[in-house]
Amino acid sequence: MTLVLILVVPLLLAVMTGLHWYVWRRLVRDTTKPGSRGRRWGTAVFLTGPAFMLTAFVGSFAGLPFQAVRVLSWPAYLWVALALYLLIGLLVGEAIRPVLTRWLRRRAARTATTPQTPAAEPAPVPDQAPTPAPPAPSPVDIGEAPDTRVPDTAPELSRRRFTAQLIGTATAVAAAGTVGYGTYGVLRGPRIKRVTVPLAKLPRSAHGFRIAVVSDVHLGPILGRGFSERVVATVNATQPDLIAVVGDLVDGSVSELRSAVEPLSNLRARHGTFFVTGNHEYISGAEQWTEHVQELGLKLLANQRVELASFDLAGVNDVTGESHDDGPDLAAAMADRDPARPSVLLAHQPVFIDEAVKHNVDLQLSGHTHGGQLWPMNYVAGMANPTVAGLERYGDTQLYVSRGAGAWGPPTRVGAPSDITIVQLASRQT
Repeated sequence: MTLVLILVVPLLLAVMTGLHWYVWRRLVRDTTKPGSRGRRWGTAVFLTGPAFMLTAFVGSFAGLPFQAVRVLSWPAYLWVALALYLLIGLLVGEAIRPVLTRWLRRRAARTATTPQTPAAEPAPVPDQAPTPAPPAPSPVDIGEAPDTRVPDTAPELSRRRFTAQLIGTATAVAAAGTVGYGTYGVLRGPRIKRVTVPLAKLPRSAHGFRIAVVSDVHLGPILGRGFSERVVATVNATQPDLIAVVGDLVDGSVSELRSAVEPLSNLRARHGTFFVTGNHEYISGAEQWTEHVQELGLKLLANQRVELASFDLAGVNDVTGESHDDGPDLAAAMADRDPARPSVLLAHQPVFIDEAVKHNVDLQLSGHTHGGQLWPMNYVAGMANPTVAGLERYGDTQLYVSRGAGAWGPPTRVGAPSDITIVQLASRQT
């Protein structure tokens, strides 16, 4: 592990440095004059942003006080999102840059070759006293006047700078607007999404049973108690029959986030609130968190199953638990059950669907992917997960993946709005 860090960390730093240098070059150096105030301020921003980012990352693992991490996390993670969309905008601008530069050059050439209207000849003056003859012309006066035009490099430099300013301004405005709106979407709280899932074995008496799927809240340095209260209020307003919290609830220790998670004790559902671990619980201290969520009234399903009136509800530990001797065990959770009854499985990561199919699970509810959170990261998430978001079928097993209620890292979502999903079970029996 140490060897991997020694090899990977310098590589990541080199890549990040190179990308920041490219964005600085296009957005600051190419748009400003050397020594200008704009050049100095722009360079300062591109030094401060990464500095916040590195300090927050390192500080969160190096034991920096939680309040200090909270202060650093806002500018650090917002910079991550802003830098991403500045990079994307500038890369798009590379395709526009030569076209715009060529158009400006042709426009300047047409202006330079436009014929000038000749000046009117002066009116004749009546004969007066003879005027002295003008002095003999010097050699310089013979022929064309000396060329006093600025060399062509000056107009060309001006055109390049104007192009860079135009693309840079458009990129900065678009990136800031994208990040601003995406951050607003997260902080206002998740919206309700409703999905109907038919289950062949579900009895008619359970038709319309509603499960509120809450995933990836990520309470931590940025999303705190206020966000937790909004999530609870949103869930309770739907009056679900059952609440399923499918992991990645927290980013921090119990002592740091005790106040932030306290509102979860107000979650209300007729059949209770159930919880399974996600990968971030193992980063934050899974043993302490599994004890604390039960103190809040949530029912832990750690490779366990409960038999409700109309179906079996099972839950497994996250696959990350395997490295903590606390991995998932679906066989234990499904042991000795009546196969004629429908089954619903809570598993944080969609990749667990293969095990669900093997054990004839009817429906798996997951999170983890955030739907990609920041476009175009949904394509990256798609390479690591069978389903990024939504409902899909794998054999006789259906998988539903929520985009999640919160956000990890930047408190920003682009192209993947946060949600709390109300899964309504539908019976096919008549």
